[in-house]
Amino acid sequence: MFKACSKCGKIHPADYQCHVGRVYRGGNERALRKTYSWRKKSEEIRERASGLCEVCRDQGRYTYNDLEVHHIYKLREYPERLLDDFNLVCLCVEHHKQADAGELSQDYLTHLAEERENPPHT
Repeated sequence: MFKACSKCGKIHPADYQCHVGRVYRGGNERALRKTYSWRKKSEEIRERASGLCEVCRDQGRYTYNDLEVHHIYKLREYPERLLDDFNLVCLCVEHHKQADAGELSQDYLTHLAEERENPPHT
């Protein structure tokens, strides 16, 4: 038996689940981001980054506003790295968008996290 799909207009088997127009709602990682331990870790990373975007600071600028903590390796694929200091980097909104779009390499962001966690000795 077949039916006309109200989502895409095509004909599908009656038991088929059409995914056209389906909106991603965050899944399990959304729940992980609501935990007390994540909120505390996020505050801790911002503090260790001196309240600055780590990419801007690396470029010689100081951005204090609208900071977010970014997971270098996505929670969807690596939920066990939720609180891993070396997987987290403090970014301004603009650099966070670039990181999510893949315009900032994971290697570069990991390098920034490593510099924050293991500052060079002078």
